[in-house]
Amino acid sequence: MHVLLDNLDLFRRGFVGTVALTGLSTVLALALGTVLTVFRVCPVPPLRVIGAAGVTVLCNTPLTLLFFGVTLGLPMLGLSGLSYFTLAVLTLGGYTSAFVCEALRSGINTVDTGQAEAARSLGMSFAQTTLLIVLPQAGRAVVPPVGSLLITLTKNSALAGGFSVYELFSVEKTLAEEGYAILTVFLWVALAYLALIMMISGVFRLLEHRLAVVR
Repeated sequence: MHVLLDNLDLFRRGFVGTVALTGLSTVLALALGTVLTVFRVCPVPPLRVIGAAGVTVLCNTPLTLLFFGVTLGLPMLGLSGLSYFTLAVLTLGGYTSAFVCEALRSGINTVDTGQAEAARSLGMSFAQTTLLIVLPQAGRAVVPPVGSLLITLTKNSALAGGFSVYELFSVEKTLAEEGYAILTVFLWVALAYLALIMMISGVFRLLEHRLAVVR
């Protein structure tokens, strides 16, 4: 217990860092995942190709390799003003967006095609039909898998500690260098991750009940 109490500020800073990193990455993942989903179901062939290529590359690239590519590649392209935290958000959000896209696309398959046809018969465009009719229903249908993806994102955020981002896993490295027992520090870090993941799980369980699709 003294490890936690003696270093409460470090743990608090790491916890806040993980929450901020996870929260911003989640927003990016949901937004970009929705865009990729629209591209993948779009009747315009070039957009479908772009969506499919983006999902394929992101899904099949190891996250650690993607971290290296973003943190080293973007500065080489002239984007040297971005902080490591911002680069970590871009990496985690972009990586997770591909899986969000696939989840939403599977949710679209659960929506009755008659609803899209009815919307088009009323004169609604593809964009209006997709954004106002199809995606809201698809989103309700995929709350559990999206929740699982965001829990995975939270755990993946530990990789950011290896790229100069201060978050929970960075606390372990800092305290280990100060001579604290590594296993004890690991235990407290693991409990902090567990608490955060349980909160996320609880939120999505509540959303699942509130937004349950009645069939």
